[in-house]
Amino acid sequence: MARGWESKSVEDQVAEHEIHLAKAPALHKAREDSARKREIQSLQLQRERILSERTSSPLRRAALGAALSEVESKLKALDVKLGED
Repeated sequence: MARGWESKSVEDQVAEHEIHLAKAPALHKAREDSARKREIQSLQLQRERILSERTSSPLRRAALGAALSEVESKLKALDVKLGED
């Protein structure tokens, strides 16, 4: 007996769903990689801004030092090598 149009459509949908499920881990990893790269870039920009600030105030220097330490520890946690300036 010949299969009807509806059964072919369902089979196609099932096949497409299986293909999508097979690609899902790769898509998830790509999204995670993109998010990690954006976070690293943001932290590196923050680090550069902190390093470029100049002040004569000891309190401000202490605050900048603390901020720099925090940013560098986050970068280290993401396993990013810091360039020495």
